[in-house]
Amino acid sequence: MISKIRALSAVFYTLLAIPFAILLMYLFKNVQRKIRQITAKIFIILFGVRAEIKGELDPSAQILLINHQSFMDVIYLEAIHPNNLCWIAKKELGKPFLYGHALKAPKMILINRESKREIVFLLKEAKDRLEQGRTLCIFPEGTRSKGEEKLLPFKNGAKLLVEHFNLKVQPIVICGTRKCLDIGALKFPNTTFTLQYLPAFTPQDTQWFEALKTQMQETYSQMYLESQNTQSKG
Repeated sequence: MISKIRALSAVFYTLLAIPFAILLMYLFKNVQRKIRQITAKIFIILFGVRAEIKGELDPSAQILLINHQSFMDVIYLEAIHPNNLCWIAKKELGKPFLYGHALKAPKMILINRESKREIVFLLKEAKDRLEQGRTLCIFPEGTRSKGEEKLLPFKNGAKLLVEHFNLKVQPIVICGTRKCLDIGALKFPNTTFTLQYLPAFTPQDTQWFEALKTQMQETYSQMYLESQNTQSKG
């Protein structure tokens, strides 16, 4: 019951805060990043969200590759990352009449992943954001997983961006955000999740993407096992 009440409260906060943030972002375009960060930080503080952070954030990374489990992934990184993030998301998320502007106002990149013609659009938009000094963020799985033991297969969009622009990559592995917050199921137990920054790098060979998939899976598997052991002891 407490989990559902907390989830409903989170929905209520989102419904109220996002339109206000959208209005401010359109009115004060030069501080859009600050507005997003404050909105996310208030959420984190208001609900007492707890995360165990491992590794070191590299602010010089030009693109973040992150596995995806929950809306919490976006909220938390918006709150703690120092850079002006640009999320690459599916086009459908920008369609809702009002709330789609939460992505449109700060010029996130919205793409139709099923269309090959979108590649030209993606590269053009990514070039523009990089020239503005923004850090690209992409979920290589392409969608949210259920937080089980295996990551979903990686799509090639991230590989294309990194190789085309020769970007410095920081992989981020997240475990437990789906258990912490599942808005769709109205569950918000607010359990502690883990976020691990892997070392940032600029690819030097053609096999880097496959190697990264393996590294992220191995890291995630260890985190998942640790979380399962913690639950069993609890």
